[in-house]
Amino acid sequence: MMSKLLAWMMACVLALPAMAQTASAPIAPAANPKVAIETSAGRMVVEVYLDKAPISARNFLRYVDSKRLDGVVFYRTVKPAEHFGFVQFGIQNAPAKMYPPIRHEPTSETGIKHLDGTLSLPRLAPGTARGEFTIMVGDQPSFDADPSKPGDNLGYAAFGRVVEGQEVLLKIFDAPTSPTKTLMGSFKGEVPEAPVTIVTARRLPA
Repeated sequence: MMSKLLAWMMACVLALPAMAQTASAPIAPAANPKVAIETSAGRMVVEVYLDKAPISARNFLRYVDSKRLDGVVFYRTVKPAEHFGFVQFGIQNAPAKMYPPIRHEPTSETGIKHLDGTLSLPRLAPGTARGEFTIMVGDQPSFDADPSKPGDNLGYAAFGRVVEGQEVLLKIFDAPTSPTKTLMGSFKGEVPEAPVTIVTARRLPA
């Protein structure tokens, strides 16, 4: 009986290091969500950087989850050079679709750079961004925060990147723009002749 008890106690002691190792093993962080943007020009998939830019990312996902991006258009294309510029889409400040503005997250805080395919939030003053979004075509460091510059040097808040469907982004970017059209008197020369529509924007299963 005593030998059986000693054997059981030894087994428990030997199991302790394994149990401790299991308990202290780090938990892998959750993967960032991905959003499929189905457009009249094709499909893009965006990775949303909740881990690096939680405020800006949650703002975008809020518009996605409430289906407020369904039916909106890419209403602006800025192309100072071939395959260099950005496209812009969003609710165009429609009062019924707007959520409150969010705190600005500069790239100096998040570490996300405005590289080719990066999504970010256009704004007026810092902290005014709502439901308008840009996608970079080509690397755009001028949109990054630069504390060495005077005045408003906080740039745009980047929060995601196109990971599938770059050819669709280029199709939207390369579509003809009107030399005369404007949007409420703005963006002359930057308004597409036939704007591409977002049919749906939905999170993909994790």
